[in-house]
Amino acid sequence: MRRSVIRLALLAAASTVIAAPAAADTLREALTQAYQSNPTLQAARANQRATDELVPLEKAAGRPNVGATVTHIEFLKRSSNSFTAPERTLSAAADLSVPIYSGGAVRNSVRAARVRVDAGQANLRATESAIFSQVVAAYMDVIRGQALVGLTANQVNVLSVNLDATSDRFEIGDLTRTDIAQSQSRLALAESDLRTAQSNLISAREFYIQLVGDAPDDLQPPPPLPALPATAAEAVDTALEYNPDLIAARENAKAAEIDIKVTRASRLPTVSLFAGTDYNDFFGTLGGPSAAQLSQSETTASAGVQVSIPIFQGGRPAALERQAQAFASAALEQEIAAERDAIAQVRAAYASWQASSAIIESSQSAVAAAELSLEGVRAENTVGNRTILDILNAEQELLNARVELVTARRNAYVAGFTLLAAMGRAEARDLGLGDATLLYDPQVNFDRVEGKWFDWDSDPDPVARSTRTTDVPAPDAEIPQTDDSPNR
Repeated sequence: MRRSVIRLALLAAASTVIAAPAAADTLREALTQAYQSNPTLQAARANQRATDELVPLEKAAGRPNVGATVTHIEFLKRSSNSFTAPERTLSAAADLSVPIYSGGAVRNSVRAARVRVDAGQANLRATESAIFSQVVAAYMDVIRGQALVGLTANQVNVLSVNLDATSDRFEIGDLTRTDIAQSQSRLALAESDLRTAQSNLISAREFYIQLVGDAPDDLQPPPPLPALPATAAEAVDTALEYNPDLIAARENAKAAEIDIKVTRASRLPTVSLFAGTDYNDFFGTLGGPSAAQLSQSETTASAGVQVSIPIFQGGRPAALERQAQAFASAALEQEIAAERDAIAQVRAAYASWQASSAIIESSQSAVAAAELSLEGVRAENTVGNRTILDILNAEQELLNARVELVTARRNAYVAGFTLLAAMGRAEARDLGLGDATLLYDPQVNFDRVEGKWFDWDSDPDPVARSTRTTDVPAPDAEIPQTDDSPNR
């Protein structure tokens, strides 16, 4: 129920998805493109398909085994004491072996393999959430970078005008060289900040290209996040049930416990049925001088039951069991570690989201106050009650407040999405990136391969599915100018 509510909230907030976007203009499009073409996510899906094969591999140990051999022998030198040895022979044999009882090894190995498939699917969910979290952070970093470049560029323009005005007033003797030096110093620092902001914006765009596969093009403001939990405790409860890393750790612990039963089976008897047929042809060379009296070909067949009872194996079964127990113990500890990690992530993300939300409110107030302060300082300067340094300080305070606001908005959104990811609520189905026919379902491949047992039933040769970025132009620090640009 909670998953449906979150999904509907995101669907209502997001714009219409583009099936194959040429440029990611909205966050929804960026997530969709990363979902379809990110190489890390594609590799995780391929690795999960490899994990799916664990089940048919383990099942193969309990299925019939048929083999045939054909041998042709030329006896180049025969024993001098043998008067009937043939000169050559052709032998053919076919054997069938059917395992009946293996002490539970096959059954438990299949069980463990199925549990590991479940763990792998949870790990795939975790990879998907991690990629989406990185895309959201990269998207917001680009938006923040553009805003900071706009703010610092605007500051450079403002300080350039201030310097010109200061120089003009110096020429008429209204100001001193100290006022000019102060204006020049602030302008130089602003130009340095602009270069840094431009460099950071280029880096943010490069990381965006790395994740999404295309250059950011006039990114739009992100849709509002769905209603997040009212308390950290509520978020933790959700994470303990749905966090994919924790689910994977739990499944791996179950599989490790089943592995102990597999090792114990090595002490038990095994039973199998066998049947075979053999054919020999001596090409008329059997028997030497009496060859005519002997049959030059023969066919035999046999069948039976084989019981193998291990008596002593040098301590190997006990060592295997102790090893499996140690692995199981480690898996149990890793489960607790994953639980701790999930709790810590949720609480930290929740605290960061709350803090950033509070900073947004205070920064908005700070921006409004700094704007009024700058206006007043400029007015007082015209009547001689304020110095040029006062104006420069007021302008810097306004810039700092605006930068703080831009950064807080970015941090709040990223923290909120990180909280959803830690709760296990930031995957493609939760975000409504497409209907069931467009989303990748790892269960489909598992159902396809689970029952396969034909030796020649292979898949087509693999091809890369992700997109390359060699043709994507290197990003620059230019920012799109809109009516609501941050420097206006």
